[in-house]
Amino acid sequence: MPAQQQAVTFSPKSKAAAALLAFFLGGLGAHNFYLGYTGKGFCQLALLVFGVFTSLFVIGFLMLGALSLWVLIEFIMILTGGGAYTHDSVGRPLS
Repeated sequence: MPAQQQAVTFSPKSKAAAALLAFFLGGLGAHNFYLGYTGKGFCQLALLVFGVFTSLFVIGFLMLGALSLWVLIEFIMILTGGGAYTHDSVGRPLS
């Protein structure tokens, strides 16, 4: 009996759209919300809000710097297809 081939269902989510969201709205976690990674999205959003409110102190600028580095790394990962950014949160490959 021949093995049945399983069709790969691609995500309706676009790699290009995720990259653009990461570049322009990355601090808000928009790219993670778009891909369904809501936990990461809320964490980035909270880090942004807390960093802005505490920017009168050094700790706020450190948080915003860490967030910027995190978003930059995720932007590069989306462009290169690294890590979890080859698929959406359901496991479907990005189109």
